[in-house]
Amino acid sequence: AAASVILINAEKRRLIEVFPDNVKEVWKEWEVEVLILVSLTLQIVLILFGKRRQCVARLWIRLILWTAYLLADWVATVALGVISQNTLDKCQRASVDDNLKDELMTFWAPFMLLHLGGPDTITAYSLEDNELWLRHLVGLIIQSGLAFYILLVSLPGSSWLPILSLFIFMSGLIKFCERTYALHSAKTMNLRDSIPTPPDPGPNYAKFMEEFTLKKAEGFYVIADEVKEIPVPIDHSYHTGKDKLLLISEAYDQFQTFKRLFVDLILSFQDRDNSQSYFQKLTPKEAFDVIEAELGFAYDTFFTKAPVIYTPLGCILRVVTISCTLFSLILFSLCKNISKYHILDLILTYLLLVVAFLLEIYALIILLNSDWIKIRLSKGKQDGIFHQFLLSKQCLQRSNKTRWSNCTPQYNLLSYCLEFKPLPFLRFQKLFMVDELLEKHKYKRYVEVSPELKDLIFNHFQKFAGESNNEPDPTALYRRRGSIALNENACPSLVWSTEVEFDQSILIWHIATDLCYYLENNIVDGSTTHSIESKSKQLSDYMLYLLVVCPFMLPIGIGMIRFRDTCAEAKEFFKERNLEKKTLAIACGKLLTVNTEVKPAKVKGDRSKSVLFDACILAKALQQKGKEQKWKVISEVWVEMLAYAATHCRGNHHAQQLRKGGELLTHVWLLMAHLGITEQFQIYRGHARAKLIVK
Repeated sequence: AAASVILINAEKRRLIEVFPDNVKEVWKEWEVEVLILVSLTLQIVLILFGKRRQCVARLWIRLILWTAYLLADWVATVALGVISQNTLDKCQRASVDDNLKDELMTFWAPFMLLHLGGPDTITAYSLEDNELWLRHLVGLIIQSGLAFYILLVSLPGSSWLPILSLFIFMSGLIKFCERTYALHSAKTMNLRDSIPTPPDPGPNYAKFMEEFTLKKAEGFYVIADEVKEIPVPIDHSYHTGKDKLLLISEAYDQFQTFKRLFVDLILSFQDRDNSQSYFQKLTPKEAFDVIEAELGFAYDTFFTKAPVIYTPLGCILRVVTISCTLFSLILFSLCKNISKYHILDLILTYLLLVVAFLLEIYALIILLNSDWIKIRLSKGKQDGIFHQFLLSKQCLQRSNKTRWSNCTPQYNLLSYCLEFKPLPFLRFQKLFMVDELLEKHKYKRYVEVSPELKDLIFNHFQKFAGESNNEPDPTALYRRRGSIALNENACPSLVWSTEVEFDQSILIWHIATDLCYYLENNIVDGSTTHSIESKSKQLSDYMLYLLVVCPFMLPIGIGMIRFRDTCAEAKEFFKERNLEKKTLAIACGKLLTVNTEVKPAKVKGDRSKSVLFDACILAKALQQKGKEQKWKVISEVWVEMLAYAATHCRGNHHAQQLRKGGELLTHVWLLMAHLGITEQFQIYRGHARAKLIVK
């Protein structure tokens, strides 16, 4: 309390030096009301958009949430500090109006604690906030103590409001504790420790060898023979089919095992076999629906109060908070002497009570419509009428809701070079280091992930899952980034383009794909995304987006240097030939007219990392193939590059992207894990289960 008062006084002294006296008087009169209204507005923004960002990839929603998330705690803390200062100074004021306002202020203080608890839809803006849960714990202790102190100071009076404030205080304390515990649970180390992976000493080796030595010393012929374990497969038949609820139920069960991937834990061969046996029976759409639901559970675990509220205790606490808020609203409305307070203060009080109750109801609706409740209902006893009613409603309501943006951001190098225009106010932008950020988002666009693209990815992965191949090698897909497709399609001469560094390979194949795409007679910019050409281009532009905007999701390299050098060479080429205002088809045609008989590296040396004409060499080689074979090769190469990037991205980076609408790369990563195509299956056989054979 003393620290808050000191900070408030320091801020006021600074304001005194800046603002005139009349402005200071107005602010002094209305500062608490303004802070409370701002805090209330921020809470509404957080609860409305906190969950929405899961399925919206646009920048605007992140900016709104980022601003609201940063300001919400600060405004509520300052408001609580101002109220505490006014509570300390009330003995110096003899005015009746001031005393009446002070009584209402003591009633407003617990609402700030309620706001500090935050809504259920967002506890952390990013994963780093979970790591700072101790800071929130300290805030919980200090702010709760401050709010309780305000109540204690106001209790000796004759007003009934401090008694009524205890209900709001209890609700706010519960919500603040929920938020702190949710942050603690989602911390990487705590989440890893919560996953049941007890130490496994294995069979007693010392005892086995003692017996081995004893029998051998007795003159017997002794050998140790291995007994192979035959795992008992899990029956997934009841989870297959068209029922959305069954898919969600299986997704929840799979998430309980595969959430280890997010915290860099390993999986066993039993996990692989159980997952493969289920996913190989699914259609591509069903498989991606399960992945979507599974990542929805992951989002809730990392960024919401799900670890708290979707438990029996959490449901009880939610009933308590709703009851306390409703009880306070009813009692305040029934009081007969509230007319003595100022009308504006009464309006603000009612606004706090009504909005708090409505936000509780909105949170309850979100809770009842969540996948977590569907799981609880589907796995619980189904003999009650109320349970059957809720279960039927859950199956009907929002059964086809989206749990991610279902789109891929696109970034195109040649289009960027042709359309590039320096942004205005360049000095201002460079001063604040925002010029590159603005350029990245200015030339970015979004394309929906079509069912046909999901079919292409899933069917290609099926070739490497299980043991249906003559030479099953699931590790090849995440070790070789396109060379498998080239060799299988009789293109060994093009393998050089996939054996260079990965970022270099992405740029070469990206430009080559564009050159082939725009030179097709029947391909235009607005062509359907269902064609193999458009699916290849969508993956090409998406991989370049990852290289430019999300390089942390790709293996370490000098991708941005290569991208800038390639852009510089392309801009120079287009400028020399007056192609800035021409179409991409014309620009691509001009690029392919350049003689590439001599390798670019021999002419340019190694200083420039541009790969513009290396891509032209590749495009000319691809053009010699038939149309059908050419696009088959391109599409399979991009799927394998996507797989390579997905498996070489850390689990925490995949989790981080869930708050930005999700990434196709994350869905691919989890799908590959379910099909057994990942490096994290490091328990291949289990225990040897050796036995002694004595002769």
